[in-house]
Amino acid sequence: MGISALTPPTPPQNSNETLLEFPDNRLLIDLCGEYDRNLSQIEHQTGVNILRRGNRLAVLGELSARDYAASVLTALYARLEAGKGIEAGDLDGAIRMGRPMPDRALPAVEQIEMFSGERYELRTRKKPVEPRTAAQKAYVGNLFDNDLGFGIGPAGTGKTYLAVAVGVTMLLAGAVDKIILSRPAVEAGERLGFLPGDMKEKIDPYMQPLYDALNDFLPQKQLAKLMEDKRIEIAPLAFMRGRTLSNAFVVLDEAQNATTMQMKMFLTRLGEGSRMVITGDRTQIDLPRGTASGLADAERILKGVKGVSFNYFTSKDVVRHPLVARIIEAYEAHDGASG
Repeated sequence: MGISALTPPTPPQNSNETLLEFPDNRLLIDLCGEYDRNLSQIEHQTGVNILRRGNRLAVLGELSARDYAASVLTALYARLEAGKGIEAGDLDGAIRMGRPMPDRALPAVEQIEMFSGERYELRTRKKPVEPRTAAQKAYVGNLFDNDLGFGIGPAGTGKTYLAVAVGVTMLLAGAVDKIILSRPAVEAGERLGFLPGDMKEKIDPYMQPLYDALNDFLPQKQLAKLMEDKRIEIAPLAFMRGRTLSNAFVVLDEAQNATTMQMKMFLTRLGEGSRMVITGDRTQIDLPRGTASGLADAERILKGVKGVSFNYFTSKDVVRHPLVARIIEAYEAHDGASG
């Protein structure tokens, strides 16, 4: 037996509300998920609010967003009626299938409003995060809208910071099960063996910018617990070999320092239900002379591939001290003149 929402429902008194009725309360519990986790993810990715009223769900928001969310809920309930469960990948797939067709698709900057429920705002445990420039807004929108996103530009433009904020938002919403943050530790080279301490103590200095971003978004105790439970991992790029990263939000930072083989290895770790973000600055390559940057190769090879987005930043997107932008512009002008 299908749900009553499959037939035209009686218009509710509130014109901004759509009511969906589900006859089987046990399936409704599975639809909502533990602690309403599934509903939270649908809310975050469609920009609606969902309220439980007995065996009904009230979907509140703009009409297009309500229709979007209703189609997702209907599809998931039908799956449960067929005797199938709802895993993270199933939920992610239903949300993707429920999106508008390409000819109705919103520009990326408008889509982020749907996903976050607020204008360009990401919700973390410590504070909301709002992209400040047009390039940052488009970047965040693309991170929600694509399985693989590249953020390329100079230091201080928020590439990594915003990527981690999106990851934390998706983790808290239940859209992913874990966050995995990685960097090439090229500066260490063969000297790691000579540094004091265990491997974590040797690697941590190169991972510190990732820790700094996480500390901005999550209370210390919660972050420590999530890392202890392996729901947040920070590891050098070399440690990614052989893994399949499923239901995860994965960030590779400083990707200009990955070799072509390392980049291909990392990109092919992408598993079901996962999102991946690659960030880098083409002007700060620390690889040995003559070694090709995997970021440059990936940019050339993957341009135009469906599901992959590229966002570029300039000195105008720098959100650190204003002097940083002027320093970047001065170096760009010098390189242009000497070239």
